[in-house]
Amino acid sequence: MIVIGIIGYGYWGPNVLRNFYNNKDVKVLACCDTDNMRLRKVKELYPDLKIFNDYREITRNPKIDAVAIVTPVSTHYEIADDAVSNGKHIFIEKPITSLSSEAETLIARSEKSKKIIMVDHTFLFTGAVKKMKNIIELDELGEIYFFDSVRVNLGLFQHDINVVWDLAPHDISVMNYLIPKKAVSVSAVGSGHINEHIEDIAYLTVNFDNSLIAHFHLNWLSPVKIRKTLISGSKKMLVWDDLEADEKIKIYDKGVDIETREGSYNLLVKYRSGDMWSPQVENIEALKLETQYFVECIKNNIKPFNDGVAGLEVVKILEASDKSIKNGGKKVCL
Repeated sequence: MIVIGIIGYGYWGPNVLRNFYNNKDVKVLACCDTDNMRLRKVKELYPDLKIFNDYREITRNPKIDAVAIVTPVSTHYEIADDAVSNGKHIFIEKPITSLSSEAETLIARSEKSKKIIMVDHTFLFTGAVKKMKNIIELDELGEIYFFDSVRVNLGLFQHDINVVWDLAPHDISVMNYLIPKKAVSVSAVGSGHINEHIEDIAYLTVNFDNSLIAHFHLNWLSPVKIRKTLISGSKKMLVWDDLEADEKIKIYDKGVDIETREGSYNLLVKYRSGDMWSPQVENIEALKLETQYFVECIKNNIKPFNDGVAGLEVVKILEASDKSIKNGGKKVCL
C-alpha cells in the first residue's frame, strides 16, 4: 500500500485526489490547501482524510510515501524541493517548474535519493495519443513533415502565467512523446489584451534539425473552443480532434508524390487522394491510467516516460518562447 498526500484542491486537485483515493493500492492520508472552504469540501467527501493548511504537514510526514502537487506553477519548486528533501516520490502538475534550472535541481536530487518524479502530462494517457503513438511507430504516416496544433477557447484567464505556459504544455508534451527527434530552436510571437503584461494570444514555431516543423496556436480570446492537431507525413496524414465524441482520430491516405522526368520540367508533382478512416481508440479516463502508472512505477522501481526530464524538455521550450516573444519573434536556440 502506497501512502499519498495531496497538496492543492483547486481546479484539478479534486480529480487527482479522486483517482488516487479509488486506487486499491493507495491510501490517501491527507489533503492540504490554503483555502478552508475547499478543505471543508474535502472533509465532506472524504471524512477519513486529515486536512491541513501547511503543505509541510504532508511533505514532512514520515508515514507518507508520495505527494501529489496540484498547485500554481509558481509554488511547484518550493513544495517539490521540500518533498524530495524528505524522501518523497512526486506526482506534479504540469509544467514541472517555472524555471528549467529548478527542474534540473529537482531531477538531480530525486535521482540521488532514488525517488520518482512524474509530471502530470495527462494527454499522454488518452486513448487518442496512445493510438497516434502506435500509428507513428508502425511508420503508417512515413516521414513526419509537420505537427500543427490549435488549442483555443474563451478563458480561463490566469493571473500568474501567460497563455503559453497555461495551454502549450499539453501539446508540447504530446509532440515530444510522438516525435522521436529533439527540437533545436523556437520562435514565438504573442500579445496581451486583457492584461498587457500577460500574453493571451501566442503563436509558437518549433524547428528540428531537419525539415520537420511544429506550430502551436494558443488563445484565451477565441469565440469557439478548438482542440485540434494535424500531423502530416510522407505516406499519410492524421487529424486529431479532441472535442469529437466518436471519431477523435482520422487518417487520410493523402499526399504528394514526385516523379522525375526528362525535359524542361524535371519534377512532376502528383497528388494522391485515397480513403479516410477513423481507428477505434480506448475510452478510459486518462488520469485514472496515469495515477495507476505512478503507483506501478513506485512499486516496481520503474522510470516513468513522463518523468522529470520529460517535464524539463517542455519547460525549456516554454522559456525559449517567452524569450522569443520579448524579442519580437527572434529565433531562440535550445
